[in-house]
Amino acid sequence: MSTKKTGTEADSQGQTIAELRRDRERREKTYRERALKIYPWICARCGREFTGKRLRELTVHHKDNDHDNNPNDGSNWELLCLYCHDNEHSRLVDEGWYNEATPGSEQKPPSTYKPFAGLETLLKNKK
Repeated sequence: MSTKKTGTEADSQGQTIAELRRDRERREKTYRERALKIYPWICARCGREFTGKRLRELTVHHKDNDHDNNPNDGSNWELLCLYCHDNEHSRLVDEGWYNEATPGSEQKPPSTYKPFAGLETLLKNKK
């Protein structure tokens, strides 16, 4: 069976992808420009200042990680440099791996197996 796509299928798929990319770029451009107008050009984590050509290293981070939540007042945004932004998202990935307990909740034991559960009675019987 051939997996080769016809010309119209490939064109249609290419157009859809291009349209999605344009929409994403348009959405990013609008909230990025609004965030740059609202906030000072300083990274909210490390405090570095950005001007001129280096302004492109300053990114908009969505505090709730929902890129479609773009309020006009910018309450869901913070400006972060590339490094701090990458670190922020890495923390979310790491949190999923470590499954740390949140304050006020009980952490489940990693294992319920107790290898020495009956050891004391066995040792008493030997005497």
